[in-house]
Amino acid sequence: MVRNRDFYRIYSTFHRYIRNNFLKIGFLVIFAGLLSACENSATETKNKEEGKHVHFLYNFSTNSLDPHVDSSYVPLRAGITETLVRLDEENLTIKPWLAESWEGEDGQHWTIKLREDVKFHNGKQMDAEAVKASLERALKESVAVKNALKIDNIQADGYSLHITNTEPFPEFVSELVNPNVSIIDVTEGNIIHKPIGTGPFALESFTPGSKLELKRYNDYWDGASKLDSVTFSFNEDANARSLALKSGQVDIVYRPEVESLETLKAMDGIKVESTATFRVHQMTMNMQRKSLKDVNVRRAVDALIDRQKIVDTILLGHAEVAQGPFLPSLPFTPKYENGQMEKGTDVAIKHLEKAGYKLKDGKMKKNGEPLKFTLLTYSARADLPLIAQVFQSDAKKIGIDVEIRQIDIPEEYMASNRDWDLATYSNLTAPRGDAGYYLNATYHPNGALNFSGASDPKLTAIIDKLNQTVNQEERATLSEQAANYINEYVINSFVLHPSTIVAYNEDKVKNWVTTRSEYYMITNKLDVK
Repeated sequence: MVRNRDFYRIYSTFHRYIRNNFLKIGFLVIFAGLLSACENSATETKNKEEGKHVHFLYNFSTNSLDPHVDSSYVPLRAGITETLVRLDEENLTIKPWLAESWEGEDGQHWTIKLREDVKFHNGKQMDAEAVKASLERALKESVAVKNALKIDNIQADGYSLHITNTEPFPEFVSELVNPNVSIIDVTEGNIIHKPIGTGPFALESFTPGSKLELKRYNDYWDGASKLDSVTFSFNEDANARSLALKSGQVDIVYRPEVESLETLKAMDGIKVESTATFRVHQMTMNMQRKSLKDVNVRRAVDALIDRQKIVDTILLGHAEVAQGPFLPSLPFTPKYENGQMEKGTDVAIKHLEKAGYKLKDGKMKKNGEPLKFTLLTYSARADLPLIAQVFQSDAKKIGIDVEIRQIDIPEEYMASNRDWDLATYSNLTAPRGDAGYYLNATYHPNGALNFSGASDPKLTAIIDKLNQTVNQEERATLSEQAANYINEYVINSFVLHPSTIVAYNEDKVKNWVTTRSEYYMITNKLDVK
């Protein structure tokens, strides 16, 4: 009998082989047929033994469940942890979660009232002292959290927190939506492998890089789940994820292979959802590299990106061409009527000529040195390596060599290494319904996701002013100014806004919701029919 994890490993290796030998379809059918009967039988037996069970397959793996530093946000997505406030995705505002209410008229001194009916999975009460300890650990463990929250001190009083910021920061409470500020019992020792949270599901076991086994937490404050258990597993091969759903091994697949969607839609009982989210695929530029310090070179890179072709051929229409980091429907997104630049190889050549480059002997050169780029990408998002290949091909047409380098964890690599020029990267830009998160994280000198090394005094000044502005109309104006400045000086390029695609067994799964923020996945409302 082939176990699920072994199946994923065997299939992933097999798929790479048949793709390289152009025999994908025929061999895939044969391979699926050989294993499906065995796998279906094993899955059915397991489900009967475990009661009401859902198996969720995610596209990113993780080796750590420490919610204060884990960039995959798995503890929150798996329903283990929760934050003080959460995003109201319908109204693009924040609403209470573990916090019941808050006030801070001057934008610097805050009182947060906590719910009094919340227990951690170990049975301990969640009071202000426990939340204070959790927040202080997050500040200690993560420089990004420290920079984002700007907390000077925290005082605990029963079920009330009194927090003072280092400076007036009106949007402080919205930053508490961040999954890295999840509340856990920090007195427990093994936070990396077994965090103790307050969510609807408690962790039973964790196999790093493979899966989590979760069980219902009966004392959950918002009502116990009707599910007995959940398996939250990982596979970074989009083809393997699609096949796992087809063969009945899993019930819900996050981001199946785009090419398989029509086949999935045609299958009885399979539901495919495509939802616009607050995400952008971008071309991150290392501003510390000599060639990219020249805005004309950055404009040439931007001009080479054939966005519509990428949307049509790689995403098969499940995306929207990006003009900037924010979805056009958001109230703080500029119109770009006068600032959107022309595209194409001819335009790119003109920009490069302004930078002193000439196309000679088939190579784009300056002072005899050819223009070359090292382009990072990663396979957990299957479309990013394909975007990198399209860019590589188009750059070659005008004499630019692009070396594509595969990396595993982009945040770790880009933060620790500066031996690259460009990177295909995917980022949530408005998960709090506001531009402040993305602008601070990506463009402020202290930003957690400022992999480009951007440090522009004018842009920083706009962001600093935004951080101290309460009025929503004024915030929208400042956000537009920042986005226009980024567009004018091409501090990173924006390719497309992808839809989040989820496929699931609708004959079994009940109450699944594909969220725009991509934060809330395994909830107490999820059920089976």
